[in-house]
Amino acid sequence: MNAKILIVDDEENIRFTLKKFLITEGYEVETADDYSQAMARLEETDFDLIFIDIILKGKTGIDILKEVHKRKLLCLVVVITGAPTIETASDAVRLGAFDYLTKPVRQDNLLHVTRSALRYKRLIDEKERYRLNLEAIFKSLKDGIITVDKDLSVVEINDSTGKICGISGNETIGKPFAEQIKGCRGKCIEALKETLKTKKSAEIHRLECHCRHRPSQVVTVTTYPLLKRNGLFSGGILVVRDETRLDNLERNLKKRRKLHNIVGKCARMQDIYRLIDNLADVPTTVMITGESGTGKELIAEALHYKSSRSHKLLVKANCSELSENLLESELFGHVKGAFTGAVRDKIGLFRRADGGTIFLDEIGEMSPRMQLRLLRVLQEKELKPVGQSASHKVDVRVVAATNKDLREQVKLGTFRQDLYYRLMVVEINLPPIRNRREDIPLLVEHFLERFNRKFNKNILGISEGVNQILMEHSWPGNIRELENSLEHAFILCHQNTIMVEHLPPDLKLLDCAVEGGNYFKPILKALKKTRWNKTKAARILGISRQSLYRKMKEHNIKDSTS
Repeated sequence: MNAKILIVDDEENIRFTLKKFLITEGYEVETADDYSQAMARLEETDFDLIFIDIILKGKTGIDILKEVHKRKLLCLVVVITGAPTIETASDAVRLGAFDYLTKPVRQDNLLHVTRSALRYKRLIDEKERYRLNLEAIFKSLKDGIITVDKDLSVVEINDSTGKICGISGNETIGKPFAEQIKGCRGKCIEALKETLKTKKSAEIHRLECHCRHRPSQVVTVTTYPLLKRNGLFSGGILVVRDETRLDNLERNLKKRRKLHNIVGKCARMQDIYRLIDNLADVPTTVMITGESGTGKELIAEALHYKSSRSHKLLVKANCSELSENLLESELFGHVKGAFTGAVRDKIGLFRRADGGTIFLDEIGEMSPRMQLRLLRVLQEKELKPVGQSASHKVDVRVVAATNKDLREQVKLGTFRQDLYYRLMVVEINLPPIRNRREDIPLLVEHFLERFNRKFNKNILGISEGVNQILMEHSWPGNIRELENSLEHAFILCHQNTIMVEHLPPDLKLLDCAVEGGNYFKPILKALKKTRWNKTKAARILGISRQSLYRKMKEHNIKDSTS
């Protein structure tokens, strides 16, 4: 389609001459002799380029330029002047003129400016089409999408966000996002802050956001770093997906696949999901038990974020990482001068968690004296910082976890019986992954999504050989071992599918068909080849001698030389 050009000049001979020059080049040209005629032409036709004489009868060419700017028309304007001055040129450029020509207008100058202007116009049109397409996609998506700058102020927001979060678009742009979402738990703010801090994606599955206008709403929140075209970090993107209907359906069918960041669909996990639902707003202590790596911390997070305490802090403490004195100070705080090195007052984790939840991991490692102090806090709902006689009231929900058998520890006298009963009001026991193998494919899918975001890859799945290995492995390290194994594979994999060769050495041993419940041909082959020399066999297999001994014990491989 030929470009459409408008010439505005009060001298007929100039209009005629310029029109003739441009028609000869194949352009569609219309003319106007004053401001009113020009405005009438602009109402009727979308022009690509306008040539305007500054001096007209009545209103000037600058007035037309202002109107073009005011109406946000996409046409370019070239100003024609018989008396060019710096002031005239600066006014024209300031108001958005593409260029200006001086009278008398020469044909070669006119055509050169016309070609340059129309080339630039094509770029503008392409950019505008791209913008409109993105805007249409942005508005049509059912997920709520909010983009923020590095200061957490709203840059863009789509219509669906209003339905999900109760936020109206035009009123929030340019304002701090945190001020716009009052009445909900604000976990999306925490996720966005994490992304702005780390420049990495974050995700919260199946969050009950308790939005004021939809109190039972369940959403999945995902955040991404926002980059400019040059790759520079400029803010974050928040995507909020309403999963209320799906969550209700899965709950009714007892087929939930996820809760918060917990993944699993087996019957035992369905029982745990229901227990978490029932315990969310019950202010009792909860004990989470299970082997290392089964996801006890995720259960504590789900209990907190589903509760009415979620607007307050979830504070975590590992009781096995610190000595008795340091743990006491960490949990209950201290005053300045309480001990050597106490140069200032310190608020302990219990007071930091006031109104929220404290998660005490590895509770079975706590010393007898610390057990007594914890018991008093649970009984009296108050604590004394180290070195202080005054007490402080605290309202904290305690969730504890252990991979030890506390009943046995009570019998042995290493764990207080009264504290045991205080903590073990409700127990959530997490099964090891070997007892919920049907959840392994779901866990693999979950970790694939996570690591694709983390490593900016597009790995679509795992091979059948890898799947067989993952389904047959005993997983002594549970979900944590599975996660680490897949992360190892992600680092080595440079294709769309994870193969056996990408797995850690220990798992490569299982790359064979199952025979009578045994799947250790490579181990037997290596041992026989080396005449049962464990050091040489381990070297052939690419594992340590300790790992070989463990594998032999796991799969009941007897040393033929003994």
